[in-house]
Amino acid sequence: MKFILSSIFLQSFAKFLYSIILGVITGWKMVNKKRNVITLKDVAIKVGVDKSTVSRALNPGTQDLLSPEVVARIRDVATRMGYRKNQLARSLRTQRTMTVGIVLPDITNTLFAPIVRGAESILEPLGYTSMIVNTDDDSERRNYLIGVLLERGVDGIIDAAPQISTTQFKSIEEHGVPLVTAIRKTDRTSIPAVINDDEEGIRLLIRYLHVRGHRKLAHIAGPETLSTGHLRLNAFRQQTSLIGLDIPENAIAYAMRFDEDEGSRCALDLLVSGLDFTAIVCANDRLALGAIKALHQSGIQCPEDISVTGFNDLPFLNLIPPGLTTIRIQQFDVGRLSAELLTRMMTNQEAAIPSTSILPVELVERGSVSKPRTNSF
Repeated sequence: MKFILSSIFLQSFAKFLYSIILGVITGWKMVNKKRNVITLKDVAIKVGVDKSTVSRALNPGTQDLLSPEVVARIRDVATRMGYRKNQLARSLRTQRTMTVGIVLPDITNTLFAPIVRGAESILEPLGYTSMIVNTDDDSERRNYLIGVLLERGVDGIIDAAPQISTTQFKSIEEHGVPLVTAIRKTDRTSIPAVINDDEEGIRLLIRYLHVRGHRKLAHIAGPETLSTGHLRLNAFRQQTSLIGLDIPENAIAYAMRFDEDEGSRCALDLLVSGLDFTAIVCANDRLALGAIKALHQSGIQCPEDISVTGFNDLPFLNLIPPGLTTIRIQQFDVGRLSAELLTRMMTNQEAAIPSTSILPVELVERGSVSKPRTNSF
């Protein structure tokens, strides 16, 4: 009797379980039908090719295995049918999320928009999505956000916000995530960096001012914890020394941040020091804009009384009077090259990657420099 009851129970349970599974499958099919989900198989039937051919054509990493005509035809049909990749399924299959973290120090700084565009010009065609985070140039916030990116499983990171020395890179290396720094570099040669020629930029500015008669120079330096501040300050000292200029230590003001407020504060410090100077070489454009503002508020005109130069050539800088003489860096190309190196590292662990890639710079002459007055400040 117990055996009969057990058999009846098992049969009933099996029927119950089968009905649930059937209901789930039916419901899934109805949801897909309602959503009109287009699959690789649907595209393959429409084109008249094998499903694997469609997969290759829609994958940037394998499309070169097919003729351009076949790829174009399949992509056109897939687009018209409204096919969309199931990225979640692909991630589970390949163990890759197809996302790249881009770390910025200040998202409000217009310098970084072209850098991001440059990176995305490489990443998007390859199927990668950018995940952008903003650190506000705060080391603790940066460490937290790097951790967030690692938790999200990014395939690689472009870091435009590193300090010269940091401990966070150890965590990135432990996760096995490829990393490239952009604009700035670190003291770790094992981490590839894409930077601009900071030393050449400062040399061009010093020579430009010297040719126009300036012999008494001041410098507003960037934070020394950042490679851009450190390298440009060293270059200022070296270049002025090479041409025989005597620059006293109080002719150098140290900014805590690369922004306009610090530029104004440093310029005022230089003015109240009683130092005699005819030009201020600023470590970046935002410091220069702040310096010009402080000079104007103090009744000192730029360039009639004191000349000012910047570095980076921010977008729209030519629209701000008097027009800042500065160094133009290759903002878009910094992002583009950083992404190119990163994708090589993500797809080939044995790829030969240069430790430092230095992009050329050029001087942009505008209205913030003139010949020095005899009665300098």
